[in-house]
Amino acid sequence: MKFLHLGDLHLGKTLSDFDLIEDQRYILDQILRIADKESIGGVFIAGDVYDKSIPSEAATRLLDYFLIELAKKEIKVFMVSGNHDSDDRLNYGSALFASNQIFISAVFDGTLHKQSFADGDTEIAIYMLPFVKASQVRHYFPDEDIRNYDDAVRAIIKNTVINKKHKNILVAHQFVAGREDDPSFAGSESVGTQSMGLVEKIGYDCFDDFDYVALGHIHSPQKVGRDEIRYSGSPLKYSLSEANNEKTVPLITVSVEESVRIELVPLKPMRNMRHIKGTLKELLDKKNVKATEDYIYATLTDEDIVNDAMGIFQQVYPNTVRIDYDNSHTKEIEQVDISRIAENKTFPELIGDFYRQMYGCEITEEEMDVMRTVAREAGVINEAD
Repeated sequence: MKFLHLGDLHLGKTLSDFDLIEDQRYILDQILRIADKESIGGVFIAGDVYDKSIPSEAATRLLDYFLIELAKKEIKVFMVSGNHDSDDRLNYGSALFASNQIFISAVFDGTLHKQSFADGDTEIAIYMLPFVKASQVRHYFPDEDIRNYDDAVRAIIKNTVINKKHKNILVAHQFVAGREDDPSFAGSESVGTQSMGLVEKIGYDCFDDFDYVALGHIHSPQKVGRDEIRYSGSPLKYSLSEANNEKTVPLITVSVEESVRIELVPLKPMRNMRHIKGTLKELLDKKNVKATEDYIYATLTDEDIVNDAMGIFQQVYPNTVRIDYDNSHTKEIEQVDISRIAENKTFPELIGDFYRQMYGCEITEEEMDVMRTVAREAGVINEAD
């Protein structure tokens, strides 16, 4: 039997002011065509289905469309919630969905829920673990020593009966690490996960009883520890850190005779995300311009600030997301020791020193007045300063 492994759909996400719902519909339609071509029997959706806990109407309509299309094809769906999802919202109607072979586990209730079925001679058991925190799990297993995420997931698996004669698959949304290296971060999951440090990490060895682990949470597609423990990655590029990712969807083949087989099927977006760098003149030279509908992050190397650079850029690349600079001024900023500059200085002295280091000249009175006004409004200085 064949499965597709999806995760981190983030339906309803925006890039700056750009609504990605059309791009998301395009990529889901592409996944539906892959499902037809490969005669897929089931789809795993490993959390962060929505980008926000209160999704937009367009996002909920898109999920409805995708699930209905899968149901029409009689493809089973196994979906868990992620840290971006509202458990209750995702769980709404789950009993009704189950009658159409759409199985949703959005709230952990003390049990690792399982769906079992036979595919010829192969007995397959799909376990679904929504995003959980140690405090949630501790409530259900008071006799277990649960201090962190790793303890929590191990306690859940320890208290679950797993028949090793079956092909056992787990769908989960957690931060799983290998023996030495953490997964490669990209996108919105990176800030929260990295700030949690060791607390959130789950050792991949706790999944030894599973033939395949379909993970969500990390946007870069990758394996963790062994080939069969895998992040599908997000189906689209959602941040500059993902610009060099090649997005794929894992196609999983499960049979009684052999180990799980994994094939990575490439995904082609409606609009790519690219990072380009050079002077404004170089980047907008006709010989260098291509794929003008792509989402563009531009780094300008011009020494002087270009007036209305975004407006000029968007005449050629209408989906320009952000423009920044890499020149001698920005390099000086990177080398400034702010703590040393700030020692025993008044606000005007501090701003004056900073301005001289950045621009090599004195700040004008008019500019200083503007800085004082902004600082007062922000509560950084008092009215008398």
